Amino acid sequence: MELTSKKKLHALSLAEKIQVLELLDESKMSQSEVARRFQVSQPQISRICKNKEKLLADWCSGTANRERKRKRESKYSGIDEALLCWYHIARAKAWDVTGPMLLHKAKELADIMGQDFVPSIGWLVRWKRRNNVGFGARHVLAPPFPPEPPPPGPASQAQPPLSLKDFSPEDVFGCAEVPLLYRAVPGRGGARDRVQVLLCANSRGTEKRRVWVSGLRAAPTCLFGVSGAALPASYHPDLGVPWSEWLAQFDRDMARQGRQVTLLLAARVAEGLAGRPGLRHVRLLPLAADGSTPSLPGSVVRAFRTHYRHRLLGKLAAVRSKRAGASLAEAAAGITVLDALHMAAAAWAKVPPQLIGSSFVREGLAPCKMSPSPDQASEMPPVPGGLSLEEFSRFVDLEGEEPVSGGCKEETGTEDEAGAGEDGLGPLPTKADALRALGTLRRWLECNGTSPELFEKFYACEEEVERLCGS
Repeated sequence: MELTSKKKLHALSLAEKIQVLELLDESKMSQSEVARRFQVSQPQISRICKNKEKLLADWCSGTANRERKRKRESKYSGIDEALLCWYHIARAKAWDVTGPMLLHKAKELADIMGQDFVPSIGWLVRWKRRNNVGFGARHVLAPPFPPEPPPPGPASQAQPPLSLKDFSPEDVFGCAEVPLLYRAVPGRGGARDRVQVLLCANSRGTEKRRVWVSGLRAAPTCLFGVSGAALPASYHPDLGVPWSEWLAQFDRDMARQGRQVTLLLAARVAEGLAGRPGLRHVRLLPLAADGSTPSLPGSVVRAFRTHYRHRLLGKLAAVRSKRAGASLAEAAAGITVLDALHMAAAAWAKVPPQLIGSSFVREGLAPCKMSPSPDQASEMPPVPGGLSLEEFSRFVDLEGEEPVSGGCKEETGTEDEAGAGEDGLGPLPTKADALRALGTLRRWLECNGTSPELFEKFYACEEEVERLCGS
């Protein structure tokens, strides 16, 4: 009589469990079908569903090890959490965090909590794995030159007033928090999903900072499995702009370049950041409290919105050509936050340096005189077909009809579900999917008589994708 072999237990990682939840939410597959797809038992899929909220919380925290298959809770969870909090503070202050330092701090926290606990190397290794703390890396952010100690006495509290004349045009930056209805359609008040976009550029227009986008949801499903380092823009899961985090990154970038720059800020933002320690290479210059002087010229913001709306209409037209009979509103429902990140980065890249420089001059935000660009109308994209100039202008200025402050009209929990179905995300693409898509794209370009210049860009993209697939 033949004995059946015992079935080998196949445990899913945190990333795979999130994929299971996505499949169950966005498709009509049953738990049994999903179990067969991942080669696990149906009860295991059922347990994943029961722990859905806890799994999503771990995934959205950004600190959990996404490759772990089981979460073993620490016996000393209070010390575990306190040490993690201290570690993030130390990282923000650019301290050199080492293993012995973590062990010493863990023992110190245990004594404060009155617990009889002696941390070991094994405990530290498990703590790092649980909290996704890098192994073997020393997180040092050293300035290019040693800090100068402040002079003693009351004089250390006084600083000379900051003036634009103290800086060159390349080192004067302006920034703006721009509300954006990222999947609006012209001629109607629907699709009022709002994000906040942070734009920053210097007064010459020669240096544009990476776009930051913030919104209501902790982690939209469209961002699951996406590498933040590979995106052209940053997403922050909050309603407002994370000024402290953004400024800290700006200061580190200027430190690496050995520069001292000034940043024009709205008075309300500067007041909230008053007394913030740690900025050594970025000096804040608050503007008039009445808001008469913008921290980034309005013409620059409008140029960004114009390019964004132009790109959005092109994307909606492509969706409608694929889905015959779909209305603009139905096509817009499939636009995700991830799409918005790419379109915002593309729109910001298209704002010309000449327009930025001349706008700073007209607003009086440049430290020296520069000749404005004589013809800015030619720098704007053409009006899309099917819209008059007035209709497209109203579409660009759509945010002006909505209150800028206060709550967002976006309904949490429905942002990406509207794009499910035909345009749903599905499982993460594999290397084979990427290579197959390259072949399809090249074939389409060959059959539609594209220009040699576009093929050159395609070859560069093809080479990079093949390199990533081979690594």
